[in-house]
Amino acid sequence: MIGTRPTPSRWAALTVLCAGMLMIILDGTIVSVALPAIQADLGFSTEGLAWTVNAYLVPLGGLLLLAGRLGDLLGRRRMLLAGLVLFVLASLLCGLAIDPAMLVAARFLQGVSAAMASAVVLGMIVGLFPEPVERAKAMGVYAFVGAAGASTGLVLGGLLAQTVGWRWIFLVNVPIGVVAVVAARWTVAPEAGQRGRADVLGAALVTAGLMLGVFAIVDTSGPAVRVTVAVLAGLLLAAFVARQRRIAEPLVRLSIFRSRAVSGGNAVQLLMVAGMLGFQFTGALYLQESLGYTPAQTGLAMLPIAVTIGVVSLAGSGRLIGRFGPRPVLLAGQVFVAAGLVLLAPDATGSYTADLLPSIVLFGVGGGLVLPAVTTVIMSDATPADAGLASGLANTSQQVGGAVGVAVLAVLAAARTDGLVAAGVPAVALTGGYHLAFLVSAGLLVLAAVLTLTVLAPPKRAARELAVVE
Repeated sequence: MIGTRPTPSRWAALTVLCAGMLMIILDGTIVSVALPAIQADLGFSTEGLAWTVNAYLVPLGGLLLLAGRLGDLLGRRRMLLAGLVLFVLASLLCGLAIDPAMLVAARFLQGVSAAMASAVVLGMIVGLFPEPVERAKAMGVYAFVGAAGASTGLVLGGLLAQTVGWRWIFLVNVPIGVVAVVAARWTVAPEAGQRGRADVLGAALVTAGLMLGVFAIVDTSGPAVRVTVAVLAGLLLAAFVARQRRIAEPLVRLSIFRSRAVSGGNAVQLLMVAGMLGFQFTGALYLQESLGYTPAQTGLAMLPIAVTIGVVSLAGSGRLIGRFGPRPVLLAGQVFVAAGLVLLAPDATGSYTADLLPSIVLFGVGGGLVLPAVTTVIMSDATPADAGLASGLANTSQQVGGAVGVAVLAVLAAARTDGLVAAGVPAVALTGGYHLAFLVSAGLLVLAAVLTLTVLAPPKRAARELAVVE
């Protein structure tokens, strides 16, 4: 029987797991290039358009810990397959959406299913490769998929939106997902579940709190509504923390935050991803709405980001981390990303080579350095008992950071544009809004660098281990 036979090849299983993760990661950014077309077709407002991204990122970030726990209890392979099947169905609904509400609801379902599948992948890879050298190679492949996937989504999204229409950025997941489900059944061996409980209420509290927090940022109803929603979000998150302190089997053991590597590393990652993913959202709009690029041209313009991130993360970051330690590499990457964002702020002359390519290359080099380095920092103090939780927190801060960054930068760009129009300079209003967003993104990277210098202690143990592997 398929369900009881051993895994035929660990590397084949790794390929399938990474392919499933790539599909999930791509959907976090693939929509960005198609935003103008989606807005025109379905009638989104400028601020509401951010929900096409955040309705995916918020449940993905908020439910990762619950999904990981359910994977432990029910079996990781079972959770992976259920997540992939639901992801295929949600992608079909996205492609068939007839109004903003349907698309946002389907994107939320995509986020739920993405959390189900992605929460168990890292643990499955660790189980497949117990030897340190092989595990390091497998983690390098996994890191490459995570680092380059977001930028690759911009390229693929642009090509699909231009050639066959924006709906196919979602519909293309259907055949790919079906193949992934079949392949996973053949290559990934089932695992026995554990005994215990899952904190469903805690997961509901944190997800609802995050969703309302993002809503408070992008809502345009008025200050009273935004303050009320923000207070409610804070109360839900506070209730989540209180619950984790008192229940026997919490989603998050709060004692793990005593580690400066875990608490500081996740704070640094949240700020970095907020700036980086926020730039990818506003940058794709900037290229199309301010510079007149087509969706395909926008995707190709962003291609050097994916290429550079892939090359640096695979060929350079591991060796640099092994030699110098993760914190210096993290700082260097933050400087590169911030410099690239600052270079985008002045008015462009229209030359891609002169105005855009240097910024994009700097952004890609920095991205290839910071993402593996910050993961190494976060995991450096984790014991075997805490490794799963530390990994889940790292994934959560990444998704939540992306959602917050997209929401904040979308609102700031729109507010700056409206202000310039009211001031009587409509010709530069749209571009001015995006330039402000780029500067704020750079500021988030600078703040992350300050935290790296002041909060994070150099994780010497992780550096030594990586040096031995190298």
